Amino acid sequence: MYASARRQGLTDEMIAALPNYQDSDLFSPAEKVALRFAEVMAGDHTSLSDDLSAQLREHYTEPQIMALGWRMAIYVGYGRLVYVTGLEVVGQVCPLSPLHADIQKQAEAGE
Repeated sequence: MYASARRQGLTDEMIAALPNYQDSDLFSPAEKVALRFAEVMAGDHTSLSDDLSAQLREHYTEPQIMALGWRMAIYVGYGRLVYVTGLEVVGQVCPLSPLHADIQKQAEAGE
């Protein structure tokens, strides 16, 4: 887990500090704002405050904010889909059960 984050420079110490990122010196102000944005996107996205929006714009351009948002939407959506369908994620793959494979085949066939 976190393999791609490690490749991008996230250390084990940073991973351990994530639950308390707000109080950690390991994250830059820009990273803290992005992490807060991720929390809001994963939880109650309607709670995005004007203050957080302003902080995002202090550190990121509009295209960067959109890129962050799209990535978050994909991961949050994927996580929710995995949960509601009961898929089991193993390592970097998510094998389909026979039932899910049948549903996928039907969807591909337009049934």
